[in-house]
Amino acid sequence: MNGTTTNPTTVATLVGMPVMDEDGKECGRIQELAVDVGKDSTRVYGFLLAWRGSGKSHRSMVPVEAIKMPHAADRTLRTGAKPEQVPSLSDTLLLERDLLDQQIIDVDGRKVVRVNDVNLAWERGGDGDERTTLRIEEVEIGMRGALRRLLKGLPASAVDTLVRVIPSRVIPWSCVDVIDRDPARRVRLKIGEERLAKLHPSDIADILEELAPAEREAVFTSLPEETAAEALEEIQPKLQKELLLHMKSERAADIIEEMDPGAAADVLGELSDEQSDAILGEMEPDERHDVEELLEFSAESAAGRMTTDFISVSRDGSVADAVEALRGFDGDPDTISEIYLLDSEDRLDGVVMLPRLLLAAPDTKLSTLAEGHNVSCGLHASDEQVAERFDKYNLRSLPVVDVGRRVAGVIHAEQVIAQLRER
Repeated sequence: MNGTTTNPTTVATLVGMPVMDEDGKECGRIQELAVDVGKDSTRVYGFLLAWRGSGKSHRSMVPVEAIKMPHAADRTLRTGAKPEQVPSLSDTLLLERDLLDQQIIDVDGRKVVRVNDVNLAWERGGDGDERTTLRIEEVEIGMRGALRRLLKGLPASAVDTLVRVIPSRVIPWSCVDVIDRDPARRVRLKIGEERLAKLHPSDIADILEELAPAEREAVFTSLPEETAAEALEEIQPKLQKELLLHMKSERAADIIEEMDPGAAADVLGELSDEQSDAILGEMEPDERHDVEELLEFSAESAAGRMTTDFISVSRDGSVADAVEALRGFDGDPDTISEIYLLDSEDRLDGVVMLPRLLLAAPDTKLSTLAEGHNVSCGLHASDEQVAERFDKYNLRSLPVVDVGRRVAGVIHAEQVIAQLRER
């Protein structure tokens, strides 16, 4: 806006500052900065003042537009209006209470940080518009905001001189929103649902584990089902259980269906039979069948560790047949490193590594591309036996076969690594 004058300030600077009337009498000291998120979430609409009279504590409200435009060095604010009765604050965000020291997700930094201050700017429009407004610019998450609050009470000019040398770390206010689901009115990033979903599942899991329970539940609920499923696979079992227990069975089933069947069985195995059955009852028949089969096995056995998502084709087939099978695969394509060849009795009879498949002509017989040796394990192989095979043969994946040597599932290297880390 042409002719607009601005003057920067912060929540930490304003809280505790006295507000004087036109006669120089103190109306009270600023206790809170109120934002009506339903009308304009970018500006402070009023100050809550605290004052004492007749031996009692009182509170009142002064609209920001009634404040005279302050100078940078001012230690007090002046108003031309009498303080009003404090209105209902049900739809109001109080910046000191609801933001300072609260957790917020720094998507770019891939971590959870604390809000140390909120940067504001006094504005007065030009062209005859003399109304004062207070715009919210940024959330301060660095040491500058923390130091400013620590030095509160010192002259503002001295504080500004000291904090100016510290690099500013901020999140624009346009990226901050209130979580409506959380009655404590915590904050999250508006862009969380879009940009958070683009982070690696392990990064999302780390963020969720750092959050307090209310924020964790709200952020996890906001994620798309596929993203939530990938993140849930990376979260510690205790928190997996906690997240699912606070979720409706239908929503939990939608997320579980997107998970690797082995990981889904592990998660449901941590729940009570009643809770697990409720989620399974909401799942699609095919996905439910795969998970229920895995739930029958011990979690410490090969069958308990395996996933039923794998690709197998006839040994007599061609590369074109294998490529067609790859295109029709419903699981996570990133997990596929090899294709299993079956004989006429559907028994494991060879393994073709994906790079060899991709380099061969479409009409090449798969049997000519098979590895010279087959390594597998039985359904009841122990974690130690599985780990020994991965180490001895430098495997990426290990097929798990039943007593008839039919492939029941596969264990991937990352699952073995996770199992070893658990110890």
